[in-house]
Amino acid sequence: MKGIVWLASYPKSGNTWFRAFLTNFLRAAETPVSINELGAGPMASSRRALDEALGYHSGELTPEEIDRLRPEWYLHQAHTATETIFSKIHQAYLHLPEGRPLIPPEATAAVLYFVRNPLDVCVSYALHSGHDGYDRAIHGMGPGAEEFEPTEGHARTQLRQQLRSWSRHVTSWVDALDLRVHVVRYEDMKTRPEATFGAAVRFIGLPDDPGRLKKAIAFSRFEEMQRQELAGNFRERWPRQRLFFRRGEPGSWRQALSAKQVAQIIADHGDVMRRWGYLQENGEPVD
Repeated sequence: MKGIVWLASYPKSGNTWFRAFLTNFLRAAETPVSINELGAGPMASSRRALDEALGYHSGELTPEEIDRLRPEWYLHQAHTATETIFSKIHQAYLHLPEGRPLIPPEATAAVLYFVRNPLDVCVSYALHSGHDGYDRAIHGMGPGAEEFEPTEGHARTQLRQQLRSWSRHVTSWVDALDLRVHVVRYEDMKTRPEATFGAAVRFIGLPDDPGRLKKAIAFSRFEEMQRQELAGNFRERWPRQRLFFRRGEPGSWRQALSAKQVAQIIADHGDVMRRWGYLQENGEPVD
């Protein structure tokens, strides 16, 4: 499959976990790959990769100027690649002011979109950002949310990522008419790993090999990634973050969020939550 396979998600929705699985699947080694050697292509927000393509430092450009360059950068990657590129992206699927998609469909082979219960996303994202106040995360995920601004240190390596609200992020990708999109629920990765990872592998055109699949799932277990992080360092972890691989269990929001906070998230995102199985018919969160 020629072109870019986008591994797209709102932050803290299983993207890094899948990249660990994918790297283990592609390498088919006898030991788990290092968590610091994930992926088969640059992240979509990598400033360093963009700088190498441009031949100069993109810090001299405004975010708007960079956004106008990004479609050409992605097209160049797709057209010059000798094999499939797998690229992690947190950017919502948006269009530039002139109407052109920021992520060019003609550079895209396929999209795997990872979705997770926003109640759990809120808890994980708040801790990921170094803030224990969940209200701030709820506001940042809600209507009116615009973009993720990297910290001063991360701005040297990461471009602006326009997230929008959690709901708009999800629908921007899964309802895109000009993309081949396969949705992967985080919860299914936990409860039905072989069926879920296997369906994703087949969608992006990788070998249907049950033995290889099982090994890659085992090598990318949450416990293995957490073990590696505790034994050393994970370079994608933010400085303010204690652990990147913290718990990973669906339903952890029940011990963290107040009834008022849960109600606010449902008020903000109820329609999309219901669509992806995170609300019961009576409007209550799933168990």
